[in-house]
Amino acid sequence: MNYRLLAAAATTVALAATLSGCASSTTSASSDNWKTITEQAKKEGQIASVGMPDTWANWIGTWNDIKSTYSLKHKDTDMPSAQELQKFKTVQGKDAPDIGDVGLNVAPTAMQQKLLMKYKAKYWNDIPSWAKDKDGYYSAGYQGSIVFITDTKNVKAGDAPKSWADLAKGQYKVALGDVSTAAQAQYSVLAAAYAHGGNEGNLKPGLDYFAKLQKAKRLSTVDTTIQNLQKGELQVAVMWDFNALNYAHQINSKRYKITVPTDGTVTSGYAEIINKKAAHPYAAKLARDFILSDKGQINLAKGYARPIRSNVKLLADVKSKLLPASAYEKVFHVKDNDTWNKATVKLGQEWKADVLGAN
Repeated sequence: MNYRLLAAAATTVALAATLSGCASSTTSASSDNWKTITEQAKKEGQIASVGMPDTWANWIGTWNDIKSTYSLKHKDTDMPSAQELQKFKTVQGKDAPDIGDVGLNVAPTAMQQKLLMKYKAKYWNDIPSWAKDKDGYYSAGYQGSIVFITDTKNVKAGDAPKSWADLAKGQYKVALGDVSTAAQAQYSVLAAAYAHGGNEGNLKPGLDYFAKLQKAKRLSTVDTTIQNLQKGELQVAVMWDFNALNYAHQINSKRYKITVPTDGTVTSGYAEIINKKAAHPYAAKLARDFILSDKGQINLAKGYARPIRSNVKLLADVKSKLLPASAYEKVFHVKDNDTWNKATVKLGQEWKADVLGAN
């Protein structure tokens, strides 16, 4: 689902232009008592989400469960993060969206613009600190890490890279997607930066790494879509693990080799945010709780997204959809999402100048 991959940079620029003022709330304060939430959510009878379509991370499983358990009708409008926040800001009354799904690096901006309702779900203490706002304005429901996916029709399985060092020595083309417009590609640069001593405030090691690939004429301009992967137009691609697994299983899992770089990957997530002006605030709170429940977390895992809660037990058939925990040897997390957000604004131009301009 391409909208979920749109860039943090594009989001930040759009937010700067469209969210210059703070939104005022039209939703009265709602109770955080679970009995009240369930009773009132059932009375509301429906929930409207943005950026949470059936086909992404098996959201359909969660929406179906919420419907059957709490009799809530659901509708979603798929859109990128910037548009989600714009909807939160401008649409009021009965048509106001209730809940959205945005990149963790975008959620702090929404909070700063006073667009969000805070709510600490029942499972709040199970969520790692890097994946939530301490006051309850946002929390990630699932996580992903940057990996390599190798098409063994184009590259021998034995030559599939297991590290950034391997990738640098290979003879194949490497695809990231558009660094100026795709969040997945931007996180790929960040992962390479971390692996070579950088961080969200110092992307130079990552840019230098890809500049060397560009000089060797090894960077592919082919976009990292499932269609291009299926057509065999990608040799090795860098992407989120949940996308790599999903794409591989849709096409032919035996054809692809998915590896987590042993010298460093970055793990981040997508946050479920509740609109301060939600038309159905209790249904939104109920949905956040359900997403973080064991059943909700398992639903996400069925869609190849790793649960944010580490204490959820996955049955063997669900666990088999994911890479083993042992594959994630060296993982980095963004420590400062504000710094990362600002870095992505400049990253497209830096990529053009420092990487694509390398010769």
